[in-house]
Amino acid sequence: MFALPFVLIFGLFMLMPLLSSFVMSFTDFTSKDVRNPFAVGFVGLDQFVELFGNQQFLHSMLNTGYFVVVGIPLTMAAGLALAVALNNGITRFRSAFRVGFYTPVVTSIVAIAVVWRFILQPDGLLNIVLGWVGIEGPDWLNSTEWSMPAMILMAVWRNMGTLMIIFLAGLQNVPTEVLEAAQVDGANAWQRFVRVTLPILRPTLLLGAVLLSVGFLQFFEEPFVMTKGGPLDSTLSVSYFTFNQFGFGKYGLASAASYVLFIAIALLSLIQFRTLRSKD
Repeated sequence: MFALPFVLIFGLFMLMPLLSSFVMSFTDFTSKDVRNPFAVGFVGLDQFVELFGNQQFLHSMLNTGYFVVVGIPLTMAAGLALAVALNNGITRFRSAFRVGFYTPVVTSIVAIAVVWRFILQPDGLLNIVLGWVGIEGPDWLNSTEWSMPAMILMAVWRNMGTLMIIFLAGLQNVPTEVLEAAQVDGANAWQRFVRVTLPILRPTLLLGAVLLSVGFLQFFEEPFVMTKGGPLDSTLSVSYFTFNQFGFGKYGLASAASYVLFIAIALLSLIQFRTLRSKD
């Protein structure tokens, strides 16, 4: 009885749409069929075949892959560096630093994207700072070469606070006696970090990598607010492509794209589990 309200809500608003979209991905369902949804035809894997023959979709997959492959390592490295600094180096105002670095995580992505649009303008703050050291910054958001790096830069800045908190919790659980034993055996600070701390942090690194991968593979708000997928589809993600197909009324094709993204998330998570799981 206590679980029934949740089960009903989950079934109505989560499970039914999930199953409906799965069935829809094997049909030619479009906006014209909304009035008579049971009259649509099943086309098997034709929607998936059409997807992988669509150059725009393939381009969006490359963009998403670029965003993930470059963005995740940078974000994890930045989060880990901040966590180590807070755990070892920074003692005064530690709580203030935690709040400061975590604030972007709880701030609306739309507000963040609007602010970063001003920062990345040709006469924006970033180019002004680069000008101080003699570098002429590009028009970040209107360049096919620099628009995606600009997105990655913003994503790293926004998400490193989450990993900082997760990694800091992991670092504080590293047994001090193990580190002291390694120091007695002659290991320097870097060797203790690589040989002792990182292996103990493997489950924590796995958690951070999986959480980050799910978010990065679904990135949508940044290009939607900042570039509309441009210039020349250079920031078009799979999620944005899917959103556009729904807007065009191609519900079957959009559902198929959603499940391709779901499979990509599942495969990447499986690889991360196999790579970062604890080796006892």
